[in-house]
Amino acid sequence: MTNNPVKVLMAEDEIDVLTVMSKSIARHGYEVVTASNGEEAWEKIQQESPDVILLDINMPLKNGFEVLKLLRENPSSDKWQPVIIISARSELSDMQKSYNLEADHYITKPCQMDDILKSIRLMVNLIPQHKKPSEMD
Repeated sequence: MTNNPVKVLMAEDEIDVLTVMSKSIARHGYEVVTASNGEEAWEKIQQESPDVILLDINMPLKNGFEVLKLLRENPSSDKWQPVIIISARSELSDMQKSYNLEADHYITKPCQMDDILKSIRLMVNLIPQHKKPSEMD
């Protein structure tokens, strides 16, 4: 990776939560791109090619599952883009659905900002080790 800041997309429909979380993430040296609904999240994924994507499940226009499915079926870049689901939905079926759609991590709300930051760091550390199938021998 270059010295550019890691770009994080934060998709959350509760504007106050989005504001607080995105400011906190930015304070830790990340470049933050925000989206307040699923349509906007998908557009920003395609335009901005974020390094890490934080998705809420319950969003208007497209929910987090729909955005994740679109991303995995139509990768917006040639790099692996880890997705962390951050949701108030704590049912096992929602977690299973997320992992079936190839989410990389799942955090239930309410959660500590520290947990989110640790998850972002973990995903960033995994990026260099994650090869796309086309890069494998």
